[in-house]
Amino acid sequence: MSVLRIVFAGTPAFAAAHLAAISDSAHEIVAVYTQPDRPSGRGKKLSASPVKEIALTKNIPVYQPSSLRDVDAQNQLAQLDADVLVVVAYGLILPKEVLAIPKFGCINVHASLLPRWRGAAPIERALLAGDKVSGVTIMQMDEGLDTGDMLLKTEVPIKQSDTRDDIENNLCSAGQQAIVAALDNLEELLKNPEKQDDSQSCYAEKLAKAEALIDWNSPAETVNRQVRVGVGRFPAYSYLNGQRLRILEVEVSQSTFDSRPGTIVDSNKDSFIVQCGELAVSILQIQLPGKNVVSVRDILNSKPELFAVGKTFTATEKSN
Repeated sequence: MSVLRIVFAGTPAFAAAHLAAISDSAHEIVAVYTQPDRPSGRGKKLSASPVKEIALTKNIPVYQPSSLRDVDAQNQLAQLDADVLVVVAYGLILPKEVLAIPKFGCINVHASLLPRWRGAAPIERALLAGDKVSGVTIMQMDEGLDTGDMLLKTEVPIKQSDTRDDIENNLCSAGQQAIVAALDNLEELLKNPEKQDDSQSCYAEKLAKAEALIDWNSPAETVNRQVRVGVGRFPAYSYLNGQRLRILEVEVSQSTFDSRPGTIVDSNKDSFIVQCGELAVSILQIQLPGKNVVSVRDILNSKPELFAVGKTFTATEKSN
């Protein structure tokens, strides 16, 4: 195994975990690229990205250009004399001039089994589609959107109860191992890359907030996936009694009811059941406006009238 000079490019916590894994390997990280500090919190103070925070604790030089299309930024990267640029959720486009700078090019950790999901939201789209397996692909980057040759793939199963956060955490652990393995064997992997079959690809478009609004005419399993995918990002929501309620945990109920979709058809000490277009869901965790997430059990103990049988969820604040 050759010890590689690595430049790492990434921004969020998912990327920071991969940076930490590489820093613990035998390879040398000569610099880190991350997006410029952004205002955050109530005071809108500038905050460093998780990747920058890790780099600073490890005394790795940090660069934060607003773009890599600038010639000066490209020259700066070239002067680092890197063997490879590792990219994990960086958030900036790498022009072809940058792709050609490192000795072995640029490789990316992509959070899906390519070519299945290309694009910004592979985790969310895999969950919404009902995929039973996801994974991590280490890919050599080209000018396309996640179209480069595949160097290494690791499968990660998706369990029926997994939320978006669960899947991301599992993929992060798999990715940490995969990127180190790929770097340890990079020259050999580059000799025999696997082409992607474009006909098998789907575009994983970034989720919009509007997609979190529950359509109760959908099958119960679709609602279940919508709730699971919203955990950690855009929580699924609906309206009841003119209030917008976030719904954080449900289970598909095999009971059948002859009621309008969105209607509360039954309740017990732990949940209440809402009719869907096909079957129903038991709602276990909710969040009322301005309140913390609570179990339905706690709410039913104190205010059982909030979710009385016969009430109906709607798509707007006004009842239909």
